[in-house]
Amino acid sequence: MSRARTGLRIGLAVSAGAAGALTAGAAGLAAYFTRQVVTPNHVKPDDVWVIDVDLAADPPTVTLQATPETTAPGRYGLWFDGREGHARLGGVEHADGEVVVRRLEHVDRGVLRAGPARWNGYYYEGTPQSALGVSHQDVEVQTELGPMRAWYVPAEGPATTWALLVHGRGATREECLRAVEPMRAIGLSVLVCSYRNDAESPSDATGRYHLGDSEWRDVEAAVLWAVEHGAADVVLFGWSMGGAIVLQAATRSWLSDRVRAVVLDGPVVDWHAVLDHQSGVNHLPYRLTRMGHSMLRHPLGRRVIGLSEPLDLRRLDWVTRAAELQLPVLLIHSDGDEFVPNGPSLALGRARPDLVTVEPWEQGRHTKEWNTDPERWDAVVTTFVAEQVGPQLS
Repeated sequence: MSRARTGLRIGLAVSAGAAGALTAGAAGLAAYFTRQVVTPNHVKPDDVWVIDVDLAADPPTVTLQATPETTAPGRYGLWFDGREGHARLGGVEHADGEVVVRRLEHVDRGVLRAGPARWNGYYYEGTPQSALGVSHQDVEVQTELGPMRAWYVPAEGPATTWALLVHGRGATREECLRAVEPMRAIGLSVLVCSYRNDAESPSDATGRYHLGDSEWRDVEAAVLWAVEHGAADVVLFGWSMGGAIVLQAATRSWLSDRVRAVVLDGPVVDWHAVLDHQSGVNHLPYRLTRMGHSMLRHPLGRRVIGLSEPLDLRRLDWVTRAAELQLPVLLIHSDGDEFVPNGPSLALGRARPDLVTVEPWEQGRHTKEWNTDPERWDAVVTTFVAEQVGPQLS
C-alpha cells in the first residue's frame, strides 16, 4: 500500500473521529440547553441591591442598583430579609444608569432598609386575602398525581361562569392575583390553580416540565372541580407557559365544551420560536437548537433530557394549528417581551382574526403588561370577558 493511500486512510479516520467527537459534543450541548428549559428552578436568590430608603421624601422612595428589571416602567414588588419582608414599588422617579430611584407605595411587612433583596414582578404577594383584602378559601384539586393547591375566590353573588387562572413557568400563583378583582367586578368566581412540578405541588416521575403537554391535565382537573362546585362554564387565563397549558386544556380535555373563552398574557403559542430566541440570547448555533427540538420528541432523546414521555413541540404550535382554534381568544403580548417574543402571537392573530383579539402593547417586559398600565389591562380584560360570557351580576 502506498504511503499516500495509508496517509489518506489515516487522515480520513482522524477526520471521522473528530467529526464524531464534534457531533457528540453538539448533542451534549443541545441536550444540556434543552434540559434547562424543562427543569424547574425553585431556588430564588436575592437579585437586587437596595442602596437607600427615604421615608421622609414626598413621596417616599427607594434607591436601587440599576438593572433592566429595576428600571422597567410600572409597578413592582420587592422581597427582603429572606422574603420575610415585602414592599410595593411605584414608578421611576430618577435613573442615571447606575442607580434608580422608585416610589415606595407600601411596606406590606417588615422593615425595608439597605441591603440585598429580590425583585417581584408580580407586584402583589401572599394570598387573595393578604394581598387584596378579598376573602378566599384554600382548596385542593384532586389530580392524577394527587391533590394540588388552589385559591377559590367566590363571587359576591351567584356565578355561573368562573375564571381559572394559570401561572407561567417557574412562577407561582401570586402571578395571577392581578386578575382576581377585575373578574370579581364583573361577577365571576375565581379559581387560582397550581400544576405538577410547582414548588408547592406533587411532581411527576421525572420532575420535569412538559411545557404544557402534560400540565393541561391538572387544569382539566381544576375545571372539573369548578363544575362540581357550581360552575356552568369557565374562562381560562394563562400567563407565559400557562398560556401553552390552557390552550391544550381548551382543545384536548373532555371538558373543553365547558370553556367559553381564553385570555392569554405573554403566552407561549409556539415553543420552537421561544427556544430559537433563547438559543440566540445564549449565542448557541441554530442547528443545536433544532437538535434539541428533535431530542424532545425522540424516544431515546427524551431520556437524555429526562422526560417521562416524548414531547412533540409541533403539538404546541398554535401558529401552525391556528385553523383548529374554535374559541374566542384575547391575546395581550408586549413588544418589549424579552423572553417570549410576541411575533408568534401576532402571527396567530393575523391567521385567525375571527376568533383572536390581539391587544397591542408597546411597553412591558415578559408578562408585565399589567405592571405598566393596570387600569388599561383591567379594562381590556373585563370588556372581553363580559362580551363572551354575558351579564353575571344580578
